[in-house]
Amino acid sequence: MEPTAPTIEQLQSLIEMTTTINMEVFYWWCTAFMVIIHVGFLAYEMGASRLKNTLASGVKNILAFAFIIPTFFFFGWWIYLAMYNGFTPDFEAGAGGLPWATSMGPNLSDSASGIFWGAFVLFAATTASVFSGAVIERIRMSSFLILAIILGSAVWILAASWGWHPDGWLTTQWGFHDFGAAGCVHMVAGFFALGVTINLGARLGRFAEDGTPVDIKGHNMPMTVIGLMLIIVGFFGFLGGCMIYMGSGQWTTIFGTPVTLSAVSFNTLMAASGGIIGAYFITRQPFWMMSGALVGVVSCAPGLDLYYPPLAFLIGMFASMVAPLTDRFLTKRFKLDDAVGAFAVHGMGGFIGIVALGVFSGFPNIAEGTPNISFSGQLMSAVVMALLGFIPGYGLSFVMAKMGVLRVPPKAEVAGLDLVEVPLEAYPESNPSSKSHTPTPISAPVEPIATATV
Repeated sequence: MEPTAPTIEQLQSLIEMTTTINMEVFYWWCTAFMVIIHVGFLAYEMGASRLKNTLASGVKNILAFAFIIPTFFFFGWWIYLAMYNGFTPDFEAGAGGLPWATSMGPNLSDSASGIFWGAFVLFAATTASVFSGAVIERIRMSSFLILAIILGSAVWILAASWGWHPDGWLTTQWGFHDFGAAGCVHMVAGFFALGVTINLGARLGRFAEDGTPVDIKGHNMPMTVIGLMLIIVGFFGFLGGCMIYMGSGQWTTIFGTPVTLSAVSFNTLMAASGGIIGAYFITRQPFWMMSGALVGVVSCAPGLDLYYPPLAFLIGMFASMVAPLTDRFLTKRFKLDDAVGAFAVHGMGGFIGIVALGVFSGFPNIAEGTPNISFSGQLMSAVVMALLGFIPGYGLSFVMAKMGVLRVPPKAEVAGLDLVEVPLEAYPESNPSSKSHTPTPISAPVEPIATATV
């Protein structure tokens, strides 16, 4: 029997299935690259901790990642779909995000929900990782996890529903535009961290009796710098997840405006390089140079789809010069101990980015009748993002502090959180406090090895 040629309908079905598979594969690998962000945060924060707190800082990140995934499944995705109008939910729109909905599990007729949910849950985990670095070495593990779940599975996704959603009220009413989630991810997490840091207080020994700041150095700067570089690598997956893959059609932003991978590639790399150079001019420190790369990308994230690349370079350079100065000002003036400069990098970097796009305003927005991108719209939206992050962070941590459950006791902080929270030493063979290992002095004679006779 001779094979028959496929019909037009069969060919069309094949093309549609290929498009669907390509979409799934694209977001699958975006999500995988976003996991690298958390590898980076893990190394970064462990290296920035003192030896006695190394593993506790790592476990904090690992547990935040683990707890946010199921909580985001049970209520985070519903918040995104339902709360775009403000605090009044659209129950019909949110129905697809309920944990028992047919779209929230294996479904041959829905190839998109799980992939998009996976990208968003990695965005959620990123907010917790941003917050985590600011509070290392003195926050109680259980309190951190409660705060991280609230931030990652409720607060940031509410901000995303308002301003990172095609029907979000910030966009439809004020013309807000934020391609790379500088507002809902970075600003919200940075301001949340600021609120918690105020109530948490500084690490013991961070300030002298006269209030002079005392540097507390992490135990492994190379690990920290490598971790920061890994976050940059993961950012390419993060930014890919900010785009809508249309198969044979034009790529779009999450707002529905056209975008190309080419534009994002140009501007991401130019912003990162500008950030490194700007931070180098101010600090000469590798920690701030690589943090500057993050600031550069975050500060250009709202307009990565729109900017001329040299403009992205200049914005990244400017923001990365402001970030370490902001951290220094908060430390000296207000005695705030943000251990890794999380607010300066993410909170201030995101704020500069959103407002900067307003300075270079006038770009058209998603639909006819929607306001164009404007300075006032971007500025007001930035204030909303700041308040949405700061108020829950400050309010919840204030209550925890009053209850005496926010911070570990002073004795535990002095002994080290690895001893208190994690029954293991990071480097037992080199830790002078280890009782199980007594190294042989270099000057001690070495016994000769007996030779066997045959």
